[in-house]
Amino acid sequence: MNLHIKNMVCNRCIMAVESELIKFGLQPISVELGIVEISENLNKEQEQNLNSKLVALGFEIIDDKKSRVVEKVKNLITDLVYFKDNEFKTNLSDYIVSTIGQDYSYISNLFSQQENATIEQYYILQKIERVKELIIYDELTLNEIAHQLHYSSPSHLSKQFKKSTGLTPTAFKNSKQQKRQSIENL
Repeated sequence: MNLHIKNMVCNRCIMAVESELIKFGLQPISVELGIVEISENLNKEQEQNLNSKLVALGFEIIDDKKSRVVEKVKNLITDLVYFKDNEFKTNLSDYIVSTIGQDYSYISNLFSQQENATIEQYYILQKIERVKELIIYDELTLNEIAHQLHYSSPSHLSKQFKKSTGLTPTAFKNSKQQKRQSIENL
C-alpha cells in the first residue's frame, strides 16, 4: 500500500515518518520524499489514527489525486534545490513533465490554484531559502552559490535575492536577524 505524505521535505522528515510508522506497528518497504510504501493495508480507522500521529509531527496523509500532484511538484523542487546541486541539466517544466508524466499546463494550473503561487515562484522561493542557508554557513562565495543553484551570474542571484527579501546577500549576511523560513511553510 502506498501512502502520500504532505510536508516531507528533507532526510530528517523521512526519518521522522519512518520512525512513526514503526511505532505505529507498520513495516515500511520504502520511505521517500512524499511517498511511503508499506506492506500492510490500512482500514479507514487505522489510516485516520496514523494521520493523527503524523499531523502531530507536521505531516499529513494526502487523499485526493490533485493534492498528490501538487505535493509531488513541491517535493521535486525541494529535491532539486537541496539535493541535486549540479545534476540539473534541463529546464524546470521539462523536468516536472518527465517525472510526473502529465501535461505541464495542467500541472501548472493545478499548482497555482492550490498554492496561490506559480511553480516558478515556488522554485524561486526555495532557491532563495537555500541561498540564505548557504550564506549563513559562510563556506561558499556568492559566485559559488550562484553556480551551485544554476543562476546565470552572481548579479542575477543578487537581484532575485533583493527582490524576494528586500536585502542584498551581503546585507543579509551582515544583518543580526538572519531569518529563514521553514521549507514546508513556503
